[in-house]
Amino acid sequence: MVPQSQGVDRLNLSSDELLSTTRSVRKRLDFDRPVPREALVDCVRLALQAPSGSNRWVLQFVVVTDEAQRKALADVYRRGFETYRTIPSYIGNVDKGSAERNANQQRTAGSAEYLAENMERAPALVVACGMGKAESGPPIAKTTLLGSVLPGMWSFMLAARERGLGTSWTTVMLFHEQEAADVLGIPNEEVTIGALTPVAYTKGTSFKPAMRPDPEEVIHWDRW
Repeated sequence: MVPQSQGVDRLNLSSDELLSTTRSVRKRLDFDRPVPREALVDCVRLALQAPSGSNRWVLQFVVVTDEAQRKALADVYRRGFETYRTIPSYIGNVDKGSAERNANQQRTAGSAEYLAENMERAPALVVACGMGKAESGPPIAKTTLLGSVLPGMWSFMLAARERGLGTSWTTVMLFHEQEAADVLGIPNEEVTIGALTPVAYTKGTSFKPAMRPDPEEVIHWDRW
């Protein structure tokens, strides 16, 4: 059993509840309630149990709680978000093919805009990184490296949800990766930045599963 810090509240969700209700939380982040360090350490402890290619332990976290540092990183994030808004895959440009799905998409876009405007207000900003770079190698090199980072970030977010904390998977600051690395003191020539999430307690702890396709829409039996 992975040891846990004492005094960190738990929601005691079932595994199915945890997997289906760990949502990208933006407008329901409580920016005014501090997040104890031991809760963040607990989440990292569990994240380190995620898969790691060749058992190399490349996963690293930068946990930003300093107010000035959060503001500097949020400024980079906002610049990345402005770049993101200009590309076809911007969340507000995606056509889901039906009025209901498109309405849901626009609500999500609005919440993404809200987070960009308020990112530094989160008590913690957490960046998942991997030791190493793979740009010059074969495709499997980057897949393996990120495959040792991103599952750990998702485990961090699941652990956060169980502790009443909200997170939101983001990567748009990587449009300005070097600027983000400079803010955080990350040696960008040696370390790959995987993702960023704000961390804050949520306003209420009840969340519903998101709108998703039916499994039969995405399963290919035996062949594509």
